[in-house]
Amino acid sequence: MKHFFTLIALFAALTVSAQTRSTGTGVTIDGRVELDKTTHDFGDVLTGSGPLKCTFTVKNISDTPVVIYNVAKSCGCTDVEWTREEIAPGASGKISASYTNDEGPYPFSKTLTVYLSDVRKPVILRLRGTARSKKVPLSEMYPVHLGNLGLKEQEIAAGNMTQGSERSDLITMANIGRKAIIVRFTDISDGLTLRPESVEIPAGETASVSYTVSSSRQRWGRNIYSLTPVVNGVRQKPLSLWAFTKEDFSDWSKERRDRAAQPMFDESTVNLGVISGKAEIPVTFTFKNAGKSPLHIYKADADAPALQVSPIADTPAGGKGRITATLRPEDLPKGEFLIVLTLTTDTPLRPMVNLFVAGAKE
Repeated sequence: MKHFFTLIALFAALTVSAQTRSTGTGVTIDGRVELDKTTHDFGDVLTGSGPLKCTFTVKNISDTPVVIYNVAKSCGCTDVEWTREEIAPGASGKISASYTNDEGPYPFSKTLTVYLSDVRKPVILRLRGTARSKKVPLSEMYPVHLGNLGLKEQEIAAGNMTQGSERSDLITMANIGRKAIIVRFTDISDGLTLRPESVEIPAGETASVSYTVSSSRQRWGRNIYSLTPVVNGVRQKPLSLWAFTKEDFSDWSKERRDRAAQPMFDESTVNLGVISGKAEIPVTFTFKNAGKSPLHIYKADADAPALQVSPIADTPAGGKGRITATLRPEDLPKGEFLIVLTLTTDTPLRPMVNLFVAGAKE
């Protein structure tokens, strides 16, 4: 059970970044600057190969000078330097990073938090890769095999984002065959873009494509996007990518925040104990809206199909509300279970609320 709650805490963690959008040449930030990338993937490296270095290019696409005020590191294992002088309109600056690569053979992910003049929120840059103590075949590094295309995972986690923003990252692929392959993507979901949509990978080498998930007020909470790789003209099994979208409260005034809804649940966990049979079981969570505005729940996401949530009405200020759902035991495996129900709300105090349904099936 402790393991379940650790996963829940990780899932609920939120990341905040400046409003971005992907263009044909890079990622623009608040219409002020364009970065050539926001993630640098070193891929698979050996621990004895020494420090790893990369550079991010920051181009000023506005009509006034831009200053990189500061770049904060996530740990002491990363060194960073950046352009200190003003970046004139049309000119470019650099952010250069170096990772020591001496922490041991395991995957690493480091962040740089960049503060720019006249940009509302800090920009998050990522350095990642996998350090190994010895060389291993590409087929082991990329265990998901679709023909001669190797991937590290079938389901890609894009993470959390707010409305009005986009989430970009890389999909790294390997050619585990003996001849070059051409990989293109089709059946790409609305709201998901790839750059480029086609790439040639020589035998025994890797390549990356950049993806961008765009937020939409028609999509809240956890959403699944799909894309299908085509390898040398042969369609493969589709890939799935998920992203979690919550409300953007950055422009809310203090007065509006003070008047926001405030859901206070009587209990966050419903424990059903030991259950048997196939009869559906009703599940109810009750709460009070202690705020001064109505509470609106954009979406309720259960992480198991066995729990079906009924439509949720708005709760007036000072009023009481309830979340009702139905549990179908026949859709559960035997043994203990813990289902997470995540609510996406319109209150900055609790933009995401996690509720739990626990028990054991005979």
